[in-house]
Parts: sequence; structure tokens; C-alpha cells
Amino acid sequence: MAGEGGEKGNLEYTPTWVVAAVCSVIVLISFTLERTIFYLGKVLNRKNRKPLLEALEKVKEELMLLGFISLLLSVFQGPIGHLCMPINFNHHMLPCKKEKEEIAGTSHYQIASFSGILGGKRHLLSGGSGIDHCTGKGKVQLLSQEALHVLHIFIFVLAIVHVLFSLFTIILGGAKIHEWERWEDSIGKDKHNAEQERRRKFTRVLEHSFIREHFKGTGKHSAILSWLHSFIKQFYGSLTKSDYITLRLGFIQMHCKGNPKFNFHKYMIRALEEDFKRVVGISWYLWILVVIFLFLNVHGWNAYFWMAFIPLILVLAVGTKLEHVISQLAHEVAEKHTAIEGDLVIQPSDDHFWFHRPRLVLHLVHFILFHNAFEIAVFFWILIMFGFHSCIMGNVGYIIPRLVIGVTVQLLCSYSTLPLYAIVTQMGSSFKPAIFDEHVQEGLVEWAQNAKKKGPASNTKGSSSAGSLAGIQLQNVGHKELANEEAIAGNSDPSNRHQETAPAELS
Repeated sequence: MAGEGGEKGNLEYTPTWVVAAVCSVIVLISFTLERTIFYLGKVLNRKNRKPLLEALEKVKEELMLLGFISLLLSVFQGPIGHLCMPINFNHHMLPCKKEKEEIAGTSHYQIASFSGILGGKRHLLSGGSGIDHCTGKGKVQLLSQEALHVLHIFIFVLAIVHVLFSLFTIILGGAKIHEWERWEDSIGKDKHNAEQERRRKFTRVLEHSFIREHFKGTGKHSAILSWLHSFIKQFYGSLTKSDYITLRLGFIQMHCKGNPKFNFHKYMIRALEEDFKRVVGISWYLWILVVIFLFLNVHGWNAYFWMAFIPLILVLAVGTKLEHVISQLAHEVAEKHTAIEGDLVIQPSDDHFWFHRPRLVLHLVHFILFHNAFEIAVFFWILIMFGFHSCIMGNVGYIIPRLVIGVTVQLLCSYSTLPLYAIVTQMGSSFKPAIFDEHVQEGLVEWAQNAKKKGPASNTKGSSSAGSLAGIQLQNVGHKELANEEAIAGNSDPSNRHQETAPAELS
């Protein structure tokens, strides 16, 4: 009977309509996903959102890698199932505790069975076709086909959760950043006549709203208060209008002084989109961390519970540091000046960041998002495959705090840390390529490649032309938008507008 049942379960004894129907559903789902990604890419390309298009390509690469991993697991499940190991190796570092009689007995694979939310029972470590092969040698299977299937599902869930969480982060964080656009518009609409612009007012530094919010005095006690204030401020009103105006002015005065109408908000959005394509991917070192996390999932260690605190600590540390950079900029001005003439101008510098590297913050945000996605993916994976009350899920007292920490990290990173990262990392000593229009970026890259091929002599001659090209772009990087606004208002002449924007177009 068993043999007959086994034969009926094989493909050669399955009705052809069942095989055709299942294949049709799989192909339809796959084709729908592929077409959705294709048309989304066309929309992004039509709207000239190249960074987001590159992020979409990164998602496609991750899906391709996921498919390749799935293919390897399917092809090698037979050979892996015939790999054997000594019996005593199977008694250590288990995710679920074995009973003594199970350790002593020969049926050590059938430990327990659990029902996942999709129905059907899953054996935690069930035997496969290679169990007889290993039993004859007095050994046990290295990894059963059932365990390979469960591992296959885990990798799929992890990749999907990471991509979805990254999208959620950029959408929520982007919504917060777009709220600052009204501050940018208010600066552009705040026009003064020539007499008012020439009239320079003296202002006491300590009376400036930016200084009042961030300057906590001098000495050791002030440093402690400054860090404490930075820690608390990330939870509410992480950035005020005076912060935005001051940081914007500091950036413009340092990097594009000749263009006071520079649209800092649009530049910040472009830079964030460029960084997003790095965050959405899963780098090789993150896969190594996945292996380490799976290795530490030993019964009694509660590793996943303790590891949940890592992204929480990091997101709080990064948020505090970003707020403290703003405080440091305020302290520099307050300690050097008692009164200022005109606007308050800060001095951006890499010295305010960890190891003088503003880009390090991006790597930390990437790690936080991935680690948090891993924690949530593990929960849903175990829930789907084994059920909520399985031994591998762990104690409920550890599960609920893990979920609360995961949701807290996701919301805090999306609504506070990412927006702070978008603006505060612009306060370094250099600007990002997103400051230039797309065609200017391509022109500079092409010039650099040609200069590298021609040698040092051409580099010396070409550096001045490249510098002038960048200078023209920086001075005109906003004139086109300004001219368009004036045309809409009926205050610009078409011929003048053409002459005004010509340098930017040529650049």
C-alpha cells in the first residue's frame, strides 16, 4: 500500500490537467510580476527618475539572485540529502531541545511536527530519501530534503521582506521630507527690494532661533546636555524651519555661493534617491550576517531576542549623532561670535561625523534596515512553516518584545533617522554628484574617463575646463526653474529666458 501510495504521488501518476493547471498559475504569477516591474520602469524612465530606476534594477538583481539560489537548492537537494555525518554531531546546537529517549533512539529525525498557518504538518527535521543511505553507514543525514525546502522558503521571505521594508522606509521618509518643501518655497517667495538687501542688520547670536534651540553653553556639563538634548529631539520635531533654513544657507554659501536661489530641497531629494538604490540591495557581507544569525539560533540562547536590540541601539545612536551634528554647527558659531552681520552662516565640515565620513551613516542605515527586516522575516517564516506555538518560535515573552522593537525601529528609522540623514549628511566638506543635472554628471564622467586615457598632461589642461563647467552649472543650477516660474507669471521674455538658461543647457 505504501508503495502504491508513493507511486500515485509521483509525476507519472498525476493527471495531466493538474500539471497543466499548476504550471499555468505559476507562469501567470511570474509573468504578471515581470510585466509590473517592466511598466514601473517605463514610468520612472518617462518621469526621468533615473536613481529610482536604478533602485528598481537593483530589486530585479536581487530577484534574479533569489531565483539562482532557488535553482541551486533544487538541483543539489539530492546530493545534499546523501551527505552524512556522525550521529553525535546531531546532538549539539539545535534550535529545539531533544528528549533523552529521542537522542538514544534511532528515530532522531522525527522530533516533532507542527502546523503552519498555511496548513499541513511540517517536521522540524524529517527524514528524506537519503536517510536509508546514511543509516546503513551508522550515520545521519547532514540536511534532509524537508529542511532544504524550509530553508528555501526562508531565503525567499527574507528577500521579499527586506525589499518591502526598504520601500516602506523610503515612502514614509520621503513623505516627511516633502513636508519641508513649503519651507523651500517660502524662502524663494521671500523677495526683498534692493534697499532692504543692502541694509545689513546686526543680530546677537544668542538671540537667533537656531542658536537658542541648540546651544547649551560651554564646559563639560554643556556637552552632556547637548548629547541628551540630541537624543530626545530625534523623537519629536527632529528638524525645525530655522534648522532647515540655516543648514540650507550653510550648504549654499560653501558649495554654490553664486546661486542663492539654488533649490536645496530638490537636490536633497535627488541625493536621497541616489542613496536608496544602495539601501534596497542585499550586499555580500549582509548574507554573511544571515549565516551567522542562523548559526546562533540555538535552543536556550534566545539569540534572536538579544539581536533585536542591535538595530534599536544603532538607530538611536545614529539619530542622536545626526542631531548632535546640528548642535555642533550651532556651537561653533556661538563660541566664535557674539553678534553677526546679516544672516547666520554655519561652516559644514566632515569633522563633525564619525571617522570624518558622512557616508558611514548610509552603511549604518542599510545595516539597520536589513537587520530589522531579518528579525521580522524570521518571525513570519516560522509562523508560516511551523506555527506560532512551535518550539522553534520560542517563548511568547521573547516574541512580543521582538515584534515591538521591530515596529519601533522601522517607524523611527523611516520618520526620523532617514529624513535627518538626508539633510545632515549634506553638511560635510563636499557635495554629492546629485548637485548637478543628469546630463552634466554624464559630461563630467566622460571627461574624467577621456582625461584618464590621455594621461597626466591632458588632466592638467582639462581640469580648468571641467572646473569651469562645474562652476557654470553651480551658478545656473536653478535659473531654468526660476525662468519657468517667471514665464508662468507672465513676467519673463522668451528670448531673455533662452539667453539666461543657455549656459545651463550647454553645460
